[in-house]
Amino acid sequence: MAVSRSMRSLIKYIIGIAIGIFTSSYFINMAKLHIQGSMQNNHNRYNFHHYWLHGNGMMNYSSKRNNSASDDLYKKVRILCWVMTAPANLETKARHIKTTWGKRCNILLFMSSESNPDLPAIGLETKEGRNQLYRKTIKAFHYVHQHHIDQAEWFLKADDDTYVIVENLRLLLSKYSPDDAVYMGRHFKMYHKQGYMSGGAGYVLSREALKKYVAAFKDETCHHTSHVEDVALGKCMETLGIGPGDSRDNHQRETFLPLSLENLLVRGRYGKNFWLWKFTNYTSGDGPECCSDLAISFHYVNPKLMHILEFYIYHLRAVGYKVRRITDFPNPPKVVEGKRNQ
Repeated sequence: MAVSRSMRSLIKYIIGIAIGIFTSSYFINMAKLHIQGSMQNNHNRYNFHHYWLHGNGMMNYSSKRNNSASDDLYKKVRILCWVMTAPANLETKARHIKTTWGKRCNILLFMSSESNPDLPAIGLETKEGRNQLYRKTIKAFHYVHQHHIDQAEWFLKADDDTYVIVENLRLLLSKYSPDDAVYMGRHFKMYHKQGYMSGGAGYVLSREALKKYVAAFKDETCHHTSHVEDVALGKCMETLGIGPGDSRDNHQRETFLPLSLENLLVRGRYGKNFWLWKFTNYTSGDGPECCSDLAISFHYVNPKLMHILEFYIYHLRAVGYKVRRITDFPNPPKVVEGKRNQ
């Protein structure tokens, strides 16, 4: 049977519409897949950085609570925090400190081998590498002394994988006078007669201790003796007669922690020959009593864990929770400075 001209035209019209619909649907679906893939890639790459930079509601929540006690300490106990970092770590590590615990310091500085105006980071004009750590430390403390000695009473050095609860540090330091030479942190007993403070857990110098430290390089009492930064600084403190302070709480629990919580809270994870038990000056163990309720610092904290700690400490609340025991810092002994070497 012959098909009329009008019928052929109708069939072509219907086929054309079907092809058009199919083609449009195909390209729309491809576009959706491309957009979703790009969004997922961006999320995987920038998830923590983006969330904490733009999640202002979450970041500012703690500032909306009644913080009269911490606000009072913020004004009375001024802490300059300087963070040891490197050009390769500015985006992957240092920026996460800036958006978490670093914002609670009175002054926050990042010390690197090269300056960077975006973070910003201060260039110390050194090389990078572990053999440069003490040289960077010397230059960093000299920079702080030159530019900020009157803007803070206390000077904290931390690594870019250290998390610090600055409010608890202020409470500890409020017991001391910055006019005394105070050297505070996690006390290790190795290498020197009076030991030294762990670099990974962070350590603090009072304004008087910082003045004496800088002056010691000018009169050559102290020198660049080793690339092992915390050991070398401890040697200078011993030479100057600045004894190590006791940062434990009133239950003799440690507050400066050279490991992350996951390495300390599980009882029996490490044997009796674990390096920490050999280094730490005071008897210390693992499990829940490893750490003070007023813990000040944790080391080996990656950016992901840094934001988890930020949420747990400043945002998470359990209904009806009561503290397990009243915790505070004891008053310091009358004499903070150690005996000078004979």
